[in-house]
Amino acid sequence: MLTIGEFARASRLSAKVLRRYDELGLLPPARVDPFTGYRYYAVEQLERARLIAWLRRIGMPLAEVGRVCALYASDAAGAARAIRGYWARVESETAARRDLATSLVDRLKGPDEMTDEMTGETTGETTREVGSAKAVTIAGAAGRPSFVLRTAVRLDRGLVRASQQDAAHAGRHLLAVADGYGPEGERAALAAVGALEAVQAPAPSARAGDVLNALEDAVRTADGAVSGLTDSGTTLTAAVWTGGRLALAHVGDSRAYLLRDGALVRLTRDHTVVQALVDAGELDPAEAADRPDRALLLKALDGGDVPPEPELGVHETRPGDRYLLCTDGLSAVAPAEDVRRALAAGVGPDEAAEALVALARDLGGPDNVACVVADVVPA
Repeated sequence: MLTIGEFARASRLSAKVLRRYDELGLLPPARVDPFTGYRYYAVEQLERARLIAWLRRIGMPLAEVGRVCALYASDAAGAARAIRGYWARVESETAARRDLATSLVDRLKGPDEMTDEMTGETTGETTREVGSAKAVTIAGAAGRPSFVLRTAVRLDRGLVRASQQDAAHAGRHLLAVADGYGPEGERAALAAVGALEAVQAPAPSARAGDVLNALEDAVRTADGAVSGLTDSGTTLTAAVWTGGRLALAHVGDSRAYLLRDGALVRLTRDHTVVQALVDAGELDPAEAADRPDRALLLKALDGGDVPPEPELGVHETRPGDRYLLCTDGLSAVAPAEDVRRALAAGVGPDEAAEALVALARDLGGPDNVACVVADVVPA
C-alpha cells in the first residue's frame, strides 16, 4: 500500500487532486484508516490514476472521465472508441471556432455595421411541398444599389424513404433547411425550422454581431422545440440575409454553398465523426464518402441538457451570387462537381432546384432531399 503522498508522487497527481477525485468517486483509496483518516492506495491503482491524468490533460470533463474509466475496467476497446469520439468532437468544435475567427477577421477589415434597409412584404412559410420562386426587394442605404433575392425551395422524399423527414424555409430574410432523424424526425425538423421564424429582419443599424446573436438564440430555441421527441433530433442550417451580407448558423451535416463566378465554395463544415477525422489528417477526404459511419453526427438539435453551439459566420454578398442550402440527401449522394454544374447552368432558381432534385434521384435517391436556391440579383 502507498500513502497518499507516495501515490501522488508516483501518479503525478497532487494530494489535493487525489482528495477531490475521491470525493467524486473517480479514484477512491483502497483503504482509509478509521482512526486517523489517512488514505492508502494500492499500487494497482496507478494505472487508473495515470489514465485520469492523461484524460484531464486533453481537456476531458470529469463526468466524461468517469464514464471512460468505468468503461475501461470492462472494455478497453470501448474506452478507446469513447476517447476517440471525444477528441473528434474537440477537433470539430475547434474547426468551427477557427472558421468563426476567420470570419471575424474578414469582417473587421471592412465596415462593421449592417446598414442595408430591408423592405418588401413577401412572407415565407415552412415548405413541405414543391415551392415556387419568390422575389424579395432589398433597398440599400444611400449610395448603395438595391438587390433582389430570388429563392426557390424543393423537398423530395427520394426513392427509398417511406416518409419525408426534411424541412425547408425561404422567407423574406431567412433561409433554412433541416434534416430530421429518429421516429419523430419529421416533427423535429419542422419544429426546428418553425422556431427560426422568431428571427426578425435586421434593422438598418444592426451590427453583424447582433444578427449572429439573434441566430444563435434562435438555434437554442429550436433545440428546445425538439425537446421531448424520443430518440429524435435534426440538423439545421440557416441564413439571414441583410441585402449585403449573409449570416449563417449551422449544426449537423446539412450544408450551405456559394456559387460565385462559376466556382462552388462550401460555407459550412459537417459536424460528423468522419469530418473530424479528415480535419485531424487521419482520413483522406476521398475516402470519407464511402465510410459506413459518415452520417454519425457530433452535433445535432436533440433537446438535450446542453444545446449545441452552432457554427457561425458572416459572408459578404455580391450581385450574381447563388446560394444553396441543402440536406445530405443531396450533398452525400451527388459529387460536388455535379452540384456545381447544376447550379451554374444559367437557369433560374426554380429550374436549378428541380435539377438538383433530379440529380439526387438519378443517383438512386436514397434519402430525403431539401434544398433552397437563392440568387442575389440587381433590382
